[in-house]
Amino acid sequence: MRIDMIPWNLLGTATIPNNGGELRLAQRDKEFSIALKGVRGELMNSRVHCSELALADLGCAHLEAVPNAAVLVGGMGMGFTLAAALNATTATTKVTVAELVPDVIEWNKGPLGECAGYPLNNPRTVVHVGDVAEFFVAQQPTFNAILLDVDNGPEGFTHADNNSLYSLDSLQAIRNTLHKGGVLAVWSAWHDPSFTTQIKKAKFKVDVKTVRAHKGKGSKHTIYLAVKG
Repeated sequence: MRIDMIPWNLLGTATIPNNGGELRLAQRDKEFSIALKGVRGELMNSRVHCSELALADLGCAHLEAVPNAAVLVGGMGMGFTLAAALNATTATTKVTVAELVPDVIEWNKGPLGECAGYPLNNPRTVVHVGDVAEFFVAQQPTFNAILLDVDNGPEGFTHADNNSLYSLDSLQAIRNTLHKGGVLAVWSAWHDPSFTTQIKKAKFKVDVKTVRAHKGKGSKHTIYLAVKG
């Protein structure tokens, strides 16, 4: 039987805080999907994750041989970015993942976790259940890389409050949370030139990369790479 003929099985639902809506986790065969109730299409699918891997590969490239580094991943998703960040860094690197929705962490501890190889079980992983923005309040150099995939892009989609995460004030706070030479990498479903300008105003050096959802094919996604000089 073709996989598209297999019915989806709803595994769980989760409420996004602050009236953000309801997430729905579904499975058919070995394929998983997370969608937002009432919104057409998927937020993510386990078959389409090359750009999530690229977010970590590009954002952590400068840490390949750096001992005792610290990486922050904003958004657990299906665990692909977290897994890639662990793979791209040394055995002494700690990777903190911040996830606003507790159920998403629990889903990744269950059957969904197999997709990315259960990165939550890695002893170098630190889990923070809450808003990733909490890490930017103190504005003290803490991380060598910050990888943000908390929404469909700089314009909040699943959670309107995410808009403020990409404001000029927030970007400046993120810059202050990075060590010198640190990298902020932001995943987006599309390219927004005005966001590039916003990053530059926050005194980052910025580069914009286009990556494929599938290896060598599929829809194109954007990764903003911002370096603290």
